[in-house]
Amino acid sequence: MTTRLVPLVASLPATVPFVGPEAQERQRGTPFEARIGANENVFGPSPIALVAMQRAAHDVWMYPDPENHDLRQALAAHHAIDPAHIQIGEGIDTLLGYLCRMTVAPGTPVVTSDGAYPTFNFHVAGYGGTLHKVPYRDDREDLVALVDKARKTGAALIYVSNPDNPMGTWHDAAAINDMVANLPETTLLILDEAYIDTAPPGTAPRLAPDQPNLVRMRTFSKAYGMAGARVGHAIGPGDLIAAFDRIRNHFGLNRIAQVGALAALNDQPHLRETVGRIAAARSRIARIATDHGLLPLPSATNFVTVDCGRDGAFARRVLAGLIEAGIFVRMPFVAPEDRCIRFGAGTDNDLDLLAERLSGALARASR
Repeated sequence: MTTRLVPLVASLPATVPFVGPEAQERQRGTPFEARIGANENVFGPSPIALVAMQRAAHDVWMYPDPENHDLRQALAAHHAIDPAHIQIGEGIDTLLGYLCRMTVAPGTPVVTSDGAYPTFNFHVAGYGGTLHKVPYRDDREDLVALVDKARKTGAALIYVSNPDNPMGTWHDAAAINDMVANLPETTLLILDEAYIDTAPPGTAPRLAPDQPNLVRMRTFSKAYGMAGARVGHAIGPGDLIAAFDRIRNHFGLNRIAQVGALAALNDQPHLRETVGRIAAARSRIARIATDHGLLPLPSATNFVTVDCGRDGAFARRVLAGLIEAGIFVRMPFVAPEDRCIRFGAGTDNDLDLLAERLSGALARASR
């Protein structure tokens, strides 16, 4: 089979950025009792969106609208911008892949943070780009160092998530504005705002959609509770947004997802209610952590990153103990952030189980 592959693809490892909880359940032979490790919104989508998707199922015999017209128009009105600045895709992951396909060739330098979202790195590697990484600073992405690295390497792209995945920390709008103002002329900033709906006011900068060196990405997977529908959108200059049409899967976003996202967007009261529930769950996770002698980091996302107080080896033992106890969680990916574990904003029952079983996982990890 490998003889049929182009050399670049043949050279890549057969790995995926994340091992899903379903795969772990198959390995364990039993389901998890609490699923709080995938940064999903366990509170679910708008009831209005659920009804809309159920009705849309009757029309699933038809192909979806390849232009995503209704959703695109609604998002443009929501953001108060022209629809020409919006591209819709099958989640931010797919949009990142399309963007890398358009801008990354073998050897193209790309800058990201060491330990940042691995799916972006996966796409860069898939098109032969060269990744240059900058360490986190105080558990946040170092915006100044990222720009400096881009200048030194001639990077075509910088990737930043704000609020940050995997740490949950964030920069305010002024810091992002400063970063954009100081970008090299040849560098495009990818600003992943997957968690912007759960962030405090003043996090999202007011940047013109035709800013030539910036593309922003948003999703319905997090606060809107539709991760399984795979709906995301990019906001950027018209020429770049139009270029997606040259290579994207025009029937990629299915009809049910289009209808559901449109209904969810129109139910802003439910979004506000959900954001409040997420905030309450974050507060409870922080209390659980401190009750067990751990340090919760500030979070503007739907998860809380908790410092286990020792090294990565200890945190991995805690992680293994929780998984063994039926609680699905994940951890950040490289040192020194791998001293931490992430806990998603779960239901009351999820967090009751966490509070009950964390002590045992810590005790076993300390042996």
